Amino acid sequence: MPALRFFPQAHVSGSEGEAKVVANRLASPPGELAVIRQAVEWAIVTRRSARAFLPTAVSVETIESILDVARYAATGVNIQPWKVHVVAGQAKERLCAAIKRVDDDPDLSTNHSDEWDYYPERWVSPYVDRRRSLGWQLYGLLGIEKGNKPGMQQQHGRNYLFFDAPVGLLFTVDRVMSEGSLLDYGMFIQNIMVMARGYGLSTCPQAAFMKYHTIIEQQLSLAPSEKFLVGMSLGYADESRPENALVSEREPASSFTCFHGLERA
Repeated sequence: MPALRFFPQAHVSGSEGEAKVVANRLASPPGELAVIRQAVEWAIVTRRSARAFLPTAVSVETIESILDVARYAATGVNIQPWKVHVVAGQAKERLCAAIKRVDDDPDLSTNHSDEWDYYPERWVSPYVDRRRSLGWQLYGLLGIEKGNKPGMQQQHGRNYLFFDAPVGLLFTVDRVMSEGSLLDYGMFIQNIMVMARGYGLSTCPQAAFMKYHTIIEQQLSLAPSEKFLVGMSLGYADESRPENALVSEREPASSFTCFHGLERA
């Protein structure tokens, strides 16, 4: 019962038990609020997309603990639309090999495309500016010069190795679900990434896997009702690698926030 280790009611089954667990959590926070606030802020702010990982294994128990906490994400009318496929070891190697075999061959890779659009069809400012800035920051750290398409493609291809992370997460959703479930799913995935920081782990959410959703469906024997959404690398970041020095720039809250009916003190 790793996610509920602070709470004796965790052994009570059913919705009544779950309600008691949450009530106990609110009544008896494990520490002062200031300490909790600092820990939460640290986990959120230090989360970044790591693009190089150490081979150090991550235990099943740790993964289960992370997911057990992540499930408390907000979800409309409690639909909980998430389903997670965790790959490691030979299963991960087989999946990576199957995708890389296609991705490395232009004649084969052109036959694959995203099932749904993650990015806009037409990029406009300021979004395209942020995208370009991030790309050149990453390539600069790696010594990949402008116009070096083979170098860029090679770096992009590392997505399909989970950037050497020992664990890959692949997220699916029931095809009956509509766009609203993606909001729920985003909060669930964010919870995973934030909770991973509490274990000293790093992550990298990866839309790149969307292009090869048919290969993923085959390799994982997904049910026809399952729609692949996105992948994620999970492991210990290799801090010696230059790409992990990348820190993306974020706009200040004042640039995207409008207050209505509120005044500063």
